[in-house]
Amino acid sequence: MTRSEQHKLIQELKYFAGKMSKEDSYAFEMMLKRDKDDEDLDEASVKKLEQLHAAYAKKRSVQEAEEKWKKLTGGKK
Repeated sequence: MTRSEQHKLIQELKYFAGKMSKEDSYAFEMMLKRDKDDEDLDEASVKKLEQLHAAYAKKRSVQEAEEKWKKLTGGKK
């Protein structure tokens, strides 16, 4: 994983830091500090970062967004 990919994943996970479990939050904080110091993550940390990203920063489809919008607006587009 390149340095820019690592930074991008960490930036995307910042939004979800409050929703993480205690263990995940601790691991993320350590990754955040290493990213801030411009250090590359080791192989185990990269795997954990990818797991955290898959668990918390899931990509939502357009259809899911439209369904949520319909719920909020009472079924209108």
